[in-house]
Amino acid sequence: MENHSLTLEFPELQSKITEYKLKDDVFRKMYVNYEEVNALIQHYEDGEQNHTTDEHLTELRKKRVHLKDNLYTYLKEV
Repeated sequence: MENHSLTLEFPELQSKITEYKLKDDVFRKMYVNYEEVNALIQHYEDGEQNHTTDEHLTELRKKRVHLKDNLYTYLKEV
């Protein structure tokens, strides 16, 4: 499956992402939330034992997009 790591999604912001993960509590919380949702989606997409419904997976993907948008906006504004 496709990798949606934040640094791959926004390679031009990689150094800022790294810096903010270490120094910005607000960003770090959003980042951790994004990574958790992304990992859960990856888990389901990889077909591991815990199955879910298509609707649930779609909702998780929507949440990931929303979180990614928020992270991008935060990185551009701060």
